[in-house]
Amino acid sequence: MPPTAAPIAPDLNQAIQYARLVKAAEDVSPDQTVYNPGDAIQIAYDAINVTYTVVTTIYGNDLATDISVREGRPIGIVSFGVVVQDPAGNAVVAIRGTDGIFEWLQDVNFLWVGCPILPGSGNSEDGFTAVYESLRVAADANSARVVDALPGMAFPRPVTSMTICGHSLGGALATLLALDVAANTKLPTPTVYTYASPRVGDSSFADTYNQLLSNTYRFVNRMDIVPKLPTQPPYAHVLGLYELNPMLKVKWDVFCEHHLTTYLYLLSLLTGGTVLPLDAGCGP
Repeated sequence: MPPTAAPIAPDLNQAIQYARLVKAAEDVSPDQTVYNPGDAIQIAYDAINVTYTVVTTIYGNDLATDISVREGRPIGIVSFGVVVQDPAGNAVVAIRGTDGIFEWLQDVNFLWVGCPILPGSGNSEDGFTAVYESLRVAADANSARVVDALPGMAFPRPVTSMTICGHSLGGALATLLALDVAANTKLPTPTVYTYASPRVGDSSFADTYNQLLSNTYRFVNRMDIVPKLPTQPPYAHVLGLYELNPMLKVKWDVFCEHHLTTYLYLLSLLTGGTVLPLDAGCGP
């Protein structure tokens, strides 16, 4: 039987750990690369203090919408995140979000394509799928796809486990990558953390995903519009929902409710530990 929910309640401190790693990827301007193989990324929150070693930056085609073309926003190969490893051997793929998601949600028709990852896996949103298919381990569009490169990457130590995490568009890409890794590689089945992810595919896609990946934690601020799109039906969320309630502590603003800093703030309120700050101007 396919799973009906995430098997155990998420460790919220660990959810913050991975969200901060995604934030480290998100803080890099998309047209720049500041992480090189061997670099260290330090993630700390109260008792958590983990030094990740960078294995590679990942790249892909940025969102292309009619709005961005009209406004002259350049579209091309940009950095999308990092592949890192912690001292215990856990390999992590962290994929950033983008404010361009709002252009996307306003401008596309949410057409879908047959999910290319696995025969019979339903349909996935065509734009998210196109961006996912573009993910590479170098800025050269002819370089290896991330999913193809992962099994042979030069990790500092043997891979003992795998985590894939992402925010916003990065949450959709993390969902697609996790399915691809689970279905088409011999790597450990990933644990998945997404924050503010939109729906990625139809119910057949979600069912396929749920059968192959039971350890998914999908964090959603109930006031964030992005996870409510594309509409259901025909689109469906994968399982693993963990809902966050802003409780009038976050300014009602589409950007404020969606920011990864807001998710970190709301998670930190639940841990009983250090409260992480909202972005300036996002307080009530």
